[in-house]
Amino acid sequence: MQYVTHFDYLIIGNGLAGLQLALELSKDPFFKEYTIGLIDPSDKTENDKTWSFWEQGEGKFDAIVEKVWHTAKFESPAVSLKLPLEAYHYKTIRSIDFYTWAKNQLSSKDNFKFILDSVQSIDEIDGLKVIGAHHNYTAKHIFDSRVPKEFYTQQSHYTLIHQHFKGWTIETETPCFQPDSFTMMDYRFQYKNSTSFIYVLPFSENKALIEYTFFTPFTVETKVYDDAIENYIKKQLKIENYKIMETEIGNIPMTDFPFWNFHSKNVTKIGTGAGWVKGSTGYSFKHTEKNVSKLIANIKAGKSPSEDLFQKKFKFYDKIFLKVLYDDNEKGVWIFESFYSKNSIRTMFRFLDEETSFSEDVSIMKSLFSMAFIKAFFKVLFKF
Repeated sequence: MQYVTHFDYLIIGNGLAGLQLALELSKDPFFKEYTIGLIDPSDKTENDKTWSFWEQGEGKFDAIVEKVWHTAKFESPAVSLKLPLEAYHYKTIRSIDFYTWAKNQLSSKDNFKFILDSVQSIDEIDGLKVIGAHHNYTAKHIFDSRVPKEFYTQQSHYTLIHQHFKGWTIETETPCFQPDSFTMMDYRFQYKNSTSFIYVLPFSENKALIEYTFFTPFTVETKVYDDAIENYIKKQLKIENYKIMETEIGNIPMTDFPFWNFHSKNVTKIGTGAGWVKGSTGYSFKHTEKNVSKLIANIKAGKSPSEDLFQKKFKFYDKIFLKVLYDDNEKGVWIFESFYSKNSIRTMFRFLDEETSFSEDVSIMKSLFSMAFIKAFFKVLFKF
């Protein structure tokens, strides 16, 4: 049988963005006759991350949601908050469940093909060709989730905060957790006055993900995460006997780098490589879902796939927030204390989902009013 190397669409990267895009294409009758290839060097058989997000009511991925919570907690040395999520639900999905579910759905479609290969480069001069380690592939359009090399070579020109973390999923012999609520942020175990916190997702009375997360311009050694998690388990949770079932570690770029400048006529960047990770929070799951829907609507309307995916005002807000964290990282605790204690859940989630009106934006900004934000505002304003 001849090996297929030409497609209408090629998707580079079978991560969150690539698979969400493929799933939506597979459901839309408009693309029924299109051939679509998905290229990745990994067959995605490991649980390498956990995605958590909020949404109202039922969602597209409820079939694979691990757990849903209706109450959040926020802790700091000065504030202790219990936050009913009202109309929202906080959900978490294990990546292995998402990968498996997506691959099963797409494998049943005759016009989709999974390709195990590593992309070396894209040639747009002599046609449109993907150069792989094993084969070359051609397409009418390419969706590329790889981060542009310029992100690394031009990094000094932009603000970069690392959202770096390590998490342990533990099981205990006796009931130790309250699975009806999760801890969004616990700042009582900070590292050297940085913006660093514990995040807890209790899946049951005996099982939870405990993660130590930083929003900082610097990174740390693995031992720092492990020591903090162990200290939290023993001192805060009062747990002595437990088993570590899984670990996860990662580093998500929170940045104002203009990823969206790297689209071309025939290559559309997607996912992290397109700036779909929200700069001020690192959240990506729901932003990816929204951007995929807009991208497909653009294609069907005969527009460029990447047209109008972003609102400039939210990019401006993200730049201010990132500048504060970069210049005054110790202010992170105060920022999040103010954000969670002075605003309603609905307003906060709408703001983070980039759905607020200007009057709602002003209300949020007033709650965060400080000299650090004023300085950051003018620094960003004159560079925007």
